[in-house]
Amino acid sequence: MDVELLEIRQHMGRFPPFDGLSDDLLDAIAEQVEVSYFKTGSDILEFNETVNDLCYIRSGAVEVYRRNGELYNRLGEGDIFGHFSLLRNHKVSLPAKAIEDTLLYFIPDAVFQRLCEEDDHFADFVELERPRLETIAEQQKKSNDMMVTRIRKLVTRYPVMVEASTSVQRAAQQMSEAQASALLVLKEGSENPRFSFKDSEGQTWQMCGILTDSDFRNRVVAEGRSPQTPVGEVISSRLITVQSDASVYEAMLTMLRNNVHHLPVVYRQRPVGVVHLSDIIRYETHSGLYLVSNIFNQSSVQELARLAPDVRAAFVRMVQEDANSQMVGSALSTIGRSFTRRLLEMAEVELGPPPVPYCFMVNGSMARNEQSIVTDQDHALILSDDFDPKQHDDYFYALAKIVSDGLDACGYAYCKGDVMATNPQWRQPLRVWKAYFQDWMANPTPERLLHSSIFFDLDSCYGEDVYVESLQDLIAHTAPKSPLFLAAMARNALNRTPPLGFFRTFVMEKDGEHNNTINLKRRGTAPMVDLVRIHAMACGSKAQNSFQRLNDISKTQLLANGMSDKLSYAFEFMCMSRLRHQMIDLQESRQPDNNIEPENVADSERHTLKDAFQVLSNAQKFLKFRYPMPAQRQGR
Repeated sequence: MDVELLEIRQHMGRFPPFDGLSDDLLDAIAEQVEVSYFKTGSDILEFNETVNDLCYIRSGAVEVYRRNGELYNRLGEGDIFGHFSLLRNHKVSLPAKAIEDTLLYFIPDAVFQRLCEEDDHFADFVELERPRLETIAEQQKKSNDMMVTRIRKLVTRYPVMVEASTSVQRAAQQMSEAQASALLVLKEGSENPRFSFKDSEGQTWQMCGILTDSDFRNRVVAEGRSPQTPVGEVISSRLITVQSDASVYEAMLTMLRNNVHHLPVVYRQRPVGVVHLSDIIRYETHSGLYLVSNIFNQSSVQELARLAPDVRAAFVRMVQEDANSQMVGSALSTIGRSFTRRLLEMAEVELGPPPVPYCFMVNGSMARNEQSIVTDQDHALILSDDFDPKQHDDYFYALAKIVSDGLDACGYAYCKGDVMATNPQWRQPLRVWKAYFQDWMANPTPERLLHSSIFFDLDSCYGEDVYVESLQDLIAHTAPKSPLFLAAMARNALNRTPPLGFFRTFVMEKDGEHNNTINLKRRGTAPMVDLVRIHAMACGSKAQNSFQRLNDISKTQLLANGMSDKLSYAFEFMCMSRLRHQMIDLQESRQPDNNIEPENVADSERHTLKDAFQVLSNAQKFLKFRYPMPAQRQGR
C-alpha cells in the first residue's frame, strides 16, 4: 500500500464507525475512495439528487439541512453524511453545504454496502441513525459484557527485540536499559512462516527465540561463555507464542502446559509484547474483591496504607478492561468504604465501645458510588439524640481523628473545605442535622448553599443506617415543594460551565501549572452531577448515584423525552475520559489529576467529548428556565 493510501486508512481508522473495522475492510475503503475539494459556500449534496457515495470529512466543516432549509446538523473532521440516502432510495433528503474549505473522501456505494453486511458495529452506527455520543456509550456498555478478557489487555509495552548476531553483553545491556526480564531474538528471512513478519519498512524477519533472565544465568554465566557470544547461540529453538486475542485463561494454560514463564504475544505473526506469569498472577489478585477482603485482614494503619498501590493497580486494570464508569466508581467507592469501616473498627477497639449510637455518614462521590482514583475525604458523624457534648464529644472527636488521619495515610487526602467529622459543625446529633437541612431548604441563598450542597449526596457507611435514611426522607419530601431552594441550587450549578468556545473550539484553563488544559471534573463531571442532583431532588428521588437519579428523572415529565438518556451518555463519556486520563498518568508514573491537554487526546475522543460538553451546555440553559428565582425574591 502506497503512502497516500496508508494515510487515508490511518486517518479514517481514528474515527467511528471506522475505528472498529478490521484491517482488511479499512484497506478496501482506502483503495477505492475518491478525494474531492469544496470551497466555502459550495453545495455538496442538493435535495433530491441521486447519491451513490458515502461522504467522509477529511478536513473542514459541513452543514446539513432539512428540506425546508432548517439546520439539521453541523459536522467536522471525521464525521460522515449521505448514509441515510444510501440506505433508502439513493435520493438526497438532507442537503449539505461546505461552510469552510472542505476536503471529502467519497466512499462508493458498493463498499458502503459491504461494510454494512460484514461489520455489525458499522451497520448499527449508520442504520440506527443515532448520534455519535449515544453509539459510543452503547459500545462501551457492550464491551463490559465480555466474559473473556484478551491477553492483549495485559501487554503494557512493545517487546525488546535484537538480532541473533547481537552479543549477549549488548543484549543484557538493552534488557537492563528497558527494565525488561526477556527479549525476543530475530533473524532476517522467512524460513518458518509461522514466526515470520514484516516490519514497518517492509523488511521480513523471523522470530527465532526468546532470551530471559534465567537464560543468562543458566546458559551464559553458569557455562562460562564469552560476553561476545551471539545470542543466537544460547537461545532455545523451542518457541511458544500466543495470539493477542487469546484469553488470559488460555495464555495461562499455555504457560503451564509448556512450563514457561514468559510468553510472546503476537498479532498476525508480528510480536506486540511479552507477558510473564507474574502478570497473570497480578491480574488475578488486583481485583476489588481481593482488595476488600485484604483490607479487613489488616490490623494497623501502616498495614492499610501499604495497600494503596494495590488500589491504583486495581483501578488501572478496570479501566484497561473497558469497565464503564459505573463499575469503576462503584468498585473504588466500595474500596474506600472498606478502608473507612476498618478504621472505625480499629478505632472502637482502641477507644472502647461508643457511649451512644452513631452513624458515620459519607458525602460527595463516595455517597454517589462515583469515586475516581483522584479523591479526598467527605464525611460527617450523625449522633444519637442522647448525645451530650460534655460527656461524649471527646470520644467522637478522637474516633473521627483516627479515621481522618488513617484515610489520609491510605491516599484519601484531607478535605480542603473541612467537610470531615473532625469539624465539630459536622459532628452533631440527628435532630441538629434535621434542622440543618430544613434551614438550608427553607432559607436558601446561593451563598449559603455553596458549601453545603455536598451534603445532599449522602449515604451511610457504618453504624445506624436509619439516621441517614431519615435525612434522605426529609430531603425527598421537602425539596420538591421548595422552589426557592431549587432555584438557588440551580443558580450555583451554573457557576461551572463546560469548556466550549466558538465553533469547534475548547476554552482552556489559564491557571499556571495547568495552563492550556481542561479540568474534566470542574468543567464536565462536577457540573453534570450538580445538574442531575437538582432534577432528582425536584422529583423526590432518594437515589444518590447520578445514573440512578437519571433513571428516576426519566419516569417524570421534568425533562423532554429522551433527554435523560442523552445526559447519561454524556456523563458516561466524560467520566470515562477522565478515568482513562488518570490511568495513563499512573502508567507513566505521574501524579494523577483531572486535567487533560486536548492536543494529546485522540481525534475521535476529542470529537465525542465536544458532543458531551454540548449536551451539558444545552441542559444548563434549560436549568436556568426550569427553576427560576421566585418573583418576590428577585427584587431584593
